Amino acid sequence: MATGRTHRPATRSRGIPEATVARLPLYLRALTALSERSVPTVSSEELAAAAGVNSAKLRKDFSYLGSYGTRGVGYDVEYLVYQISRELGLTQDWPVVIVGIGNLGAALAGYGGFASRGFRVAALIDADPAMTGRPVAGIPVQHSDDLEKIIAEDGVSIGVIATPAGVAQAVCDRLVAAGVTSILNFAPTVLSVPDGVDVRKVDLSIELQILAFHEQRKAGEEPGEETAPAAAPAAPPAARTATDRARAGVEGGRKGPDGDAPAVMPA
Repeated sequence: MATGRTHRPATRSRGIPEATVARLPLYLRALTALSERSVPTVSSEELAAAAGVNSAKLRKDFSYLGSYGTRGVGYDVEYLVYQISRELGLTQDWPVVIVGIGNLGAALAGYGGFASRGFRVAALIDADPAMTGRPVAGIPVQHSDDLEKIIAEDGVSIGVIATPAGVAQAVCDRLVAAGVTSILNFAPTVLSVPDGVDVRKVDLSIELQILAFHEQRKAGEEPGEETAPAAAPAAPPAARTATDRARAGVEGGRKGPDGDAPAVMPA
């Protein structure tokens, strides 16, 4: 089996759009479920519904792969599984190192989906000497002092960062210097990398905050919600007292540094 270090996915050289690449794993997941149920063929409408996309978009995406369904029959499930797996590089062996073996890193180490999708956890790395040699998910943790040696020996090109935010950039720099060219970042910070290095960020707290926003929005739209009474209409200018006019003049004259009324900055 080919290793991840000597082979790169073919998607870029073939000009497949990034948006299409991002949807390929969705199609593969749906197709894998169909394959496990021994479903031989699937229509574009059925597969699009299972993947949560528009059927026209699906057909366009598959055209980049050179895959066209047969009218009245649909797509061959097993062939599409192979095609998409090949385009995503999942027919190769991709050794992965996970740096930071706290609760999240340990959970990632035990995730069975890595091996079933072509990713082999080659090493678990942590800076805590007390963790060295301790088995996590059946893999002994190695000290971060050996990071560069591990990457070179295992031909690692993909690194997973699950460290605290404060040390994530330093870990990233060491991974890149050692030859890692793709990073999956779980640390709550933005990483700076040179050209030629790809970073995918997974921030669970941000996803939860987005869900909280939608929950709050939905709660505010529920029928029967009490609303604040409308403010009484302002008195006409002639009816305002001298005090009111003076106050309006002072407040109307407040400006920000650029001559605009000061804005409330978001938290």
